[in-house]
Amino acid sequence: MKNTLKIERAIKNITQDELAKIIGVSRQTINAMEANKYVPSTVLALKIAKHFGKHVEDIFTLDAED
Repeated sequence: MKNTLKIERAIKNITQDELAKIIGVSRQTINAMEANKYVPSTVLALKIAKHFGKHVEDIFTLDAED
């Protein structure tokens, strides 16, 4: 699964740590998602999308192999 999390953070000018605190996860979780090493749960993906005012599909997309 690919995501635009790093881009969304840059647009809002927030750090991984700030986003992590806002949505209730660790900075390492945000880092792992941005590195495409962690696929968020549906609830977590929805929280992230809500924070950025976007649809989940605007931030998270399936790879060809997913």
